[in-house]
Amino acid sequence: MHEMSLMGDIIQLVQEDAAVNGLGKIEKIELIVGVIANAMPDALKMAFDIFRDQNPHIFAETAELVIHLEEAKAKCVLCDLEYRPEQKIALCPSCNIPSGKVLAGETFQVLSYEGSNQ
Repeated sequence: MHEMSLMGDIIQLVQEDAAVNGLGKIEKIELIVGVIANAMPDALKMAFDIFRDQNPHIFAETAELVIHLEEAKAKCVLCDLEYRPEQKIALCPSCNIPSGKVLAGETFQVLSYEGSNQ
């Protein structure tokens, strides 16, 4: 489950930035996760809960993870049809050829975080 590693990296980045900004406890992290980004939201939430529970010196007791899902969108380079792929490499529903350029749905980033100086 690579989501543990991903969440560990996210927490490290947020913790380092929070320290620079004088925040001692993380209260909330918001992520944007594309549906074809190869990261499972439920696994990310589980990983977050584990890190939160094991690191009370980093997190407020009520710290939460909010995930905003980004829908997938692709455009066929042959017929210009926009469609919603279920994976990164998908057949165009019109041409039936794997010629789509992914326009959205691969994002994996921290949108924001909140913290306190306690």
